[in-house]
Amino acid sequence: MNCALIFAGGTGQRMNTKTRPKQFLELHGKPIIIYTIEVFENHPDIDAIVVVCLEDWIPFLRKKLVHHDIAKVVDVVPGGATGQESIRHGIDALLLNGDENATVLVHDGVRPLLRSETITECIQSVEERGSAITVTPAIETIVQESDGMVTNVIERQACRMAKAPQCFRLRELAEAHRQAEADGLFDFIDSASMMRYYGHNLYTVEGSPENIKITTPSDFYIFRAFVDARENSQIFGL
Repeated sequence: MNCALIFAGGTGQRMNTKTRPKQFLELHGKPIIIYTIEVFENHPDIDAIVVVCLEDWIPFLRKKLVHHDIAKVVDVVPGGATGQESIRHGIDALLLNGDENATVLVHDGVRPLLRSETITECIQSVEERGSAITVTPAIETIVQESDGMVTNVIERQACRMAKAPQCFRLRELAEAHRQAEADGLFDFIDSASMMRYYGHNLYTVEGSPENIKITTPSDFYIFRAFVDARENSQIFGL
């Protein structure tokens, strides 16, 4: 069994929108979060989807799921005080709705340009190696600094940018969350950081550069350009 845990609990302060959270901004009448969910909905190897959502927006999201004929979402649950707590809520919902030995793909709700091929490769990596962290090559020089002075220039060829989905066996990710709570650790930046802290090997899957996280207005314009280009290619056969 393969499950998607889509995290859409942020308020989007960097988007500078006062009307709605960034995951519910619409392009061509469809919210960003629905574009994201549809990638997993349309993948033949995804069996179930859980969405972690801002509690006040759950009724709105449920209406949109019906409107857009989304069938694989088995639950929509409220987020927590932190990203880590929100993902834990999603894990709990998956455990209630599925198999603890399932593969879980943890994905940002505002990464709607994920390719189906990346999902396939991530599932294969978890089956063969136990994990899959989607990455893209670093395209700019990475430096370390202290007090405004560069202390190290890291070889670009050795660097990768961590993206999503980040994928594991559901049971192992649930165990890591329980251990983190028992240890009083509540500030892991993502699932990869937590799993590495608890001794799990992390294996990479190279994804597409277009798999951007829509955080700022400029990201939204890039997203719109990609969607329009895809629609034009269908219309004009480009």
